[in-house]
Amino acid sequence: MNFNATFIGQLIAFAVFVVFCMKYVWPPLMAAIEERQKKIADGLEASERAEKDLELAQAKATEQMKDAKAQAAEIIEQAKKRANQLVDEETQKGHAEREKIIASGYTEIEAERNRAKEDLRKQVSALAVAGAQQILQREIDANAQNDIVEKLVAEL
Repeated sequence: MNFNATFIGQLIAFAVFVVFCMKYVWPPLMAAIEERQKKIADGLEASERAEKDLELAQAKATEQMKDAKAQAAEIIEQAKKRANQLVDEETQKGHAEREKIIASGYTEIEAERNRAKEDLRKQVSALAVAGAQQILQREIDANAQNDIVEKLVAEL
């Protein structure tokens, strides 16, 4: 193979081109590539962190939902207990009121019965006096009649 000047010129030009590229083109190109690699690595790392944070947030949300459900169940249970307690208290108040009304009714009945007895006694004594007057065919004076009525009332 013949080495002529063109081939040597091309070889020298290629060597100059390679040196020029290695000195002026290659370093900025490598810096850009390394910067891009670093950005990609940072993006991947941030993505992984975000994914872990999302998992943690989901776990916390699930935990908070469980806590909220437990609290809601506890509040509902307390409300049911309070409602039952109120029902019991009102039932007891109702029973007490019923007993009070019944006692009042008994008192009224007893008073009415006593009044009726007293009226009956007076009527019986008046009838007895009237009967006695007819039997004796004479009239008893008013004071004596009242004394007799009072004695009969007291005896009855």
